[in-house]
Amino acid sequence: MKSQDYPLSEVPLSSRKTLFSLSWVLMGFTLFTATMFAGGKIGLAFPFWPDLIMIVFIGNVLLGGYAALLGHIAFHSGLNTHLLARFSFGRVGVGLVDLVLGLTQIGWYAWGTAMLAVYSLQMMGISTYSAYYTLYLNSIIIFVGMAFCITALIGYRGLESLSLMAVPLMLFLIIISLYHSYEASEAVSFSPSKALLPSLSYSLAITLIFGTFSSGATQSTNWTRFAPSSKGAIYASLLAFLICNGLMAFVGAVGAFVYAEPDVVKVLLLQDLFWFGCLMLLLSLWTTQDNTIYNFSLAACHLFRTNNRRLVTLIGAVVGIILALFRIDQHLVDFLVLLGILIPPIGGVVIGDYFFVRRRSYPPMSEMTFPNINIAGLSAYFIACVIAYTSPGIAPINGIVAAVIVYSLLGRLFHFSNCDVERKL
Repeated sequence: MKSQDYPLSEVPLSSRKTLFSLSWVLMGFTLFTATMFAGGKIGLAFPFWPDLIMIVFIGNVLLGGYAALLGHIAFHSGLNTHLLARFSFGRVGVGLVDLVLGLTQIGWYAWGTAMLAVYSLQMMGISTYSAYYTLYLNSIIIFVGMAFCITALIGYRGLESLSLMAVPLMLFLIIISLYHSYEASEAVSFSPSKALLPSLSYSLAITLIFGTFSSGATQSTNWTRFAPSSKGAIYASLLAFLICNGLMAFVGAVGAFVYAEPDVVKVLLLQDLFWFGCLMLLLSLWTTQDNTIYNFSLAACHLFRTNNRRLVTLIGAVVGIILALFRIDQHLVDFLVLLGILIPPIGGVVIGDYFFVRRRSYPPMSEMTFPNINIAGLSAYFIACVIAYTSPGIAPINGIVAAVIVYSLLGRLFHFSNCDVERKL
């Protein structure tokens, strides 16, 4: 069980990790190229000070606070996202959570694998009109798709080892890129009024910052369940989702503001950082991709009630590679944006269940039997999704707050804190 990272049970105190270890793993997860692309879009739409800085700050404070709340719950329960959701959605109802989170992660895995292949050929100057372009592309997809899952196959220890090597190097490369942007900024007269996205509202900009990694924050319990203490889970979450994720968004925004280019890879090429750019792209994707497929493995293990996480990880990687070969990345963005609205309410239901219905106490999983459906959880989830999709403001935050309020009211009203689970005799 220990070698499989406890996919269907609590992480015992004897298997908890240090704050140092947990922080590196979470930082590796959040140093993600897609966050730089989100920052790049915002950098083309707003003045640098105070608008751009405030948007990045607010978006990541909200994201970090959300992840920290879930981290606190994960430490005290020792449970991953899917096991936590079983309490608030029911034994069968939680299958919806498994599907939504699992499909999202396999979609991101396919996206990241295809993106690395596409940008690798772009940075090497190989044209899409080349006779061998498709062959090169597919070969890279297959190779990196299998390579990305190696550390996830090992488990937490593999994720930790890669992060310990990659995170300091990525931070160094980020500093170099920021220095080049600073040097170039004195000669730039780029005006945000000519931005590619001049009509981008403040709420939508914050939604982009928060929403790009909201699914990752919702599943951060998959690692914070290994935390040595509540403070450790909170500090590691804030370091990763507030500071590191904020840094990635800031770098993307600054590059776009200075060079009028939202594509972070093209910015690196404009900075004459070819090899640095290749290395940053590889490391930022690898440290996120292995965590992504790890998330998928936990979702699938819970859905099919199996402890064989390594086999599930390998199957997931193969599925992701197949989707990447069919270039699903060209059609997936809108779908993933929609899932960004559908995922945060899951975390909201879990938060409402822990703090306001069960009053900060989960019984051991081995002593519980669950109903098939928790009506309060499913009702709160669907209502929150509708509110997130239709209401003005910051959609993910609206979904989380609505889920917390609705579930807390329904759970207390129907006494689900006492009636939805029974202790085994």
